[in-house]
Amino acid sequence: MKKRKVTALAAAAVCSLALVLSGCGGSGSDSTTGASGGSDAMISVFNPEPTNPLIPSNTNEVGGGNPIDMMFSRLVSFDNKGKAHNEIAKEIKGNGDSSQFTIKINDGWKFTDGSPVTAESFTKAWSWAANVSNKQKNSSFFANIKGYDELQQDGVPADTQLSGLNVVDDKTFTVDLTSPSSTFPIQVGYAAFAPLPESFYKDTKAFGEKPVTVGPYKFQSWEHNKFVKVVKNPDYKGGIKVKNGGIEFRSYTDPTPAYADIQSGNLDALDTIPASYKKTFLKDSQVQAVNDPGSVLQMFTIPTYMKHFGEDQEGKLRRQAISMAINRPQIIDKVLSGTGKDVTDFTAPTIPGYSKSIKGNDVLKYNPSKAKELWEEANKISPWGANDVFKMAYNADGAHKEIYDAVANSIKNTLGINAQGNPLPTFNEFRSNVQGRKFTDSAFRSGWQADYPSPESYLMSNFSSSAADGNGSNDGDYKNPKFDALLTKATAAKSVDEANKIYQQAEEILMEDLPAVPLYYMNAYGAGSKSVQGFTFTWKGTPAYPDMSK
Repeated sequence: MKKRKVTALAAAAVCSLALVLSGCGGSGSDSTTGASGGSDAMISVFNPEPTNPLIPSNTNEVGGGNPIDMMFSRLVSFDNKGKAHNEIAKEIKGNGDSSQFTIKINDGWKFTDGSPVTAESFTKAWSWAANVSNKQKNSSFFANIKGYDELQQDGVPADTQLSGLNVVDDKTFTVDLTSPSSTFPIQVGYAAFAPLPESFYKDTKAFGEKPVTVGPYKFQSWEHNKFVKVVKNPDYKGGIKVKNGGIEFRSYTDPTPAYADIQSGNLDALDTIPASYKKTFLKDSQVQAVNDPGSVLQMFTIPTYMKHFGEDQEGKLRRQAISMAINRPQIIDKVLSGTGKDVTDFTAPTIPGYSKSIKGNDVLKYNPSKAKELWEEANKISPWGANDVFKMAYNADGAHKEIYDAVANSIKNTLGINAQGNPLPTFNEFRSNVQGRKFTDSAFRSGWQADYPSPESYLMSNFSSSAADGNGSNDGDYKNPKFDALLTKATAAKSVDEANKIYQQAEEILMEDLPAVPLYYMNAYGAGSKSVQGFTFTWKGTPAYPDMSK
């Protein structure tokens, strides 16, 4: 989506293996150098209404994730090319086998209520997030820290701390892991690892509506279903250069009027192009248009609790048949108008470890005859009824209708079954149904935008057993011990290349089980107002909000 192409992100992973991120700094790009400055004008951007209160450990969707990323600094940050830089951290130093890390934080950092950021601001926040009693959606991100399993027991007090976290002094703490992790120093750049002030624990509900933050922006207001406003934080101590006075994350129920607002200059940035404009937006003289490789994988999850699609032989056969019944190249050409790329794995082209040659990825290729054969094999196990319908739920406010209509038609025409899209009006309602496990008779859209530049972000978050049952983003509740074991093995690898080869072995299992069906890689694409400067995109395909100015 940015004017300059998204480049490979190997540098971030290489830095992570150095284990001392203080050596991974540098001037990078404009968004990671210098102090805050620039225009005081507020930038308006398209954004879904947040599904949950604005709490980092309970947000795993873009509606809340985008403002949270701007308001909550972490130990490390990533520049627009995905390279890791120390932010609050002064040093992240691992021992010989990456099973323990000593973290030192910089002086002078304060929350927006004036309280200091200390080592305990991290250890208490991480423990609270990991504790099952607090029911946080990002709990699984802390599964590799010692004491996590104890915090997952029913009835554990909500303030019980992770035994693997130990405060040395106000600016130093240690982290003991249950198994070595070469990616830990970049994983802590994800929002779930943000520090929290003491005021959070006094009233978490009030905090979620009006958070006390620590990033380049601070919270100003949230009018539900209209906007979330953040303003530049004058006390910010990090390296992100803010070139505007603030950001209005504006909620729309339909991207079509948002595009019209871009054309007229009433909206500054849009990263969801309506289907009716996908064929023309790149040549539209009224907007700034971008269409570059991105890190977003679009797929749909078939939950394990859906009839005919369990984790058994019938379920595997039907999942593979569904996948091979989809004419992806035609959909990318006719519906997406070239804003996507054909899919070959469960990551994305801009991520280190991406592969075109995963064993078994022929299930992602259109093969009508094989799809019919597999479907009939499944029918011998348990017949598909005349009244059975294969449904795929999606949010209607995200320009997905034409895509899922096309997918449904391809499945219907290939397999001779009733297949159809299952639209819900808003992203908020859609995600609430997903999180509530209400799609018992329907697959559902499950696009993924990486949280940090590693295959681990895609595979661990979406398919590990620890991320199932409401503890993460494994919303289909897929569980495979062999897959989990390979993830554990990959995190303990001694090099990025070694880890990525193991992740690819794990993907071979996913190709057989297909807990989700990859559809395409979504390009980083969008439209900016002619009045805005610095309209570019980050390594993960979101607008580079701090770079924009008027």
